[in-house]
Amino acid sequence: MKEIILLKCGEIALKGLNRSGFEDRLVKNAKRKLAPLGDFNVWKAQSTIYVEPKDETADLDEAVDALQKVFGIVRLTRACVAEKDFADISARSVEYLAKIMPEKRTFKVEAKRSDKRFPMDSPQICRELGGVLLEAYPHLKVKVDDPDITVNVEIRERAAYIHGEQLPGAGGMPVGTSGRALLMLSGGIDSPVAGYMMAKRGLDIAALHFQSPPYTGERAWLKVKALTEKLCVYCGRIDLFSAGFTEIQEEIKRRCPEELFTVIMRRMMMRVAMPLAEKEECGAIVTGESLAQVASQTLPAIACTDDVSDIPVFRPLIGMDKQEIIAIAQKIDTFDTSVLPYEDCCTVFTPRHPRTHPTIAMVEDAERALDIPALLARCEITHERIKL
Repeated sequence: MKEIILLKCGEIALKGLNRSGFEDRLVKNAKRKLAPLGDFNVWKAQSTIYVEPKDETADLDEAVDALQKVFGIVRLTRACVAEKDFADISARSVEYLAKIMPEKRTFKVEAKRSDKRFPMDSPQICRELGGVLLEAYPHLKVKVDDPDITVNVEIRERAAYIHGEQLPGAGGMPVGTSGRALLMLSGGIDSPVAGYMMAKRGLDIAALHFQSPPYTGERAWLKVKALTEKLCVYCGRIDLFSAGFTEIQEEIKRRCPEELFTVIMRRMMMRVAMPLAEKEECGAIVTGESLAQVASQTLPAIACTDDVSDIPVFRPLIGMDKQEIIAIAQKIDTFDTSVLPYEDCCTVFTPRHPRTHPTIAMVEDAERALDIPALLARCEITHERIKL
């Protein structure tokens, strides 16, 4: 029996004249995700994307699992392919549903007749196929509201498709349809979640991590690479950059007031990130900040940080509490890696009593003790491309 996977799009359907571009990107992303799993034919038609295995070596179970992590897909389902003939649809439906129908007690049939040349209309299909299934599975009862299973029949251009339960997709927009952004990736819980959430809105993500050897070690860097690999499951390949930040932090500690250390450090991070963002054609910077979570994330401190950025700074976690962020981290499998006890540069030089309400004038006055151009010139950045 021939099976296929049907992918249903969400917001893409609302894109009007631009819709085909979003669908093309989704097809491209789906093909890339499926490439290691076998040979598949992927095409689009009538607000649906079809994934057809070209031979028996393709693993549909693995394909479904992989496609559930592709942004832009709202729902997906495995479906049986039938001829556009009611007798064949009936026979295929009884055979295809044989494994799951004995476990169900109630059902209903829903039909969608996109090919209007099919001689039966949707209500007729539902009524007649319902009778066929009742005869094949006499323990079943029809229940229109909230049945145990809904049997779907779609009469499409190429064939008819029969399927039962639909699985949730990742939602959002296809990665690459909203531009490119640079994620400030620490080794903590928040920033990987921020990257995931912005990729869900269609951003292609590059990432920048700050290292401070000897205060941060090799295992901290390996932890960040592991987090990047986990993000690649959703984002595709990621260009991961590492900036040597030791000298900058030591100079700030030596020359600036301790209470302003964190906000000055974050301003220096922005100054490092902006030229890299321009070089990588990133139109925004993404951070994992959440309002009032720590001293550097108060409204005045955030204003001081944004003061040195020439491009938008996205903070998708800004209104979330820690438990909400942790729940997403657990969902995307970054949490256990994020809590490994290897320090990043943000935790090494934490002041004892950080100022929670700094002003831009106050911070600029403190920064006059630094030779900012010289420090930035000596900040070395390295690059790795991470992919699964």
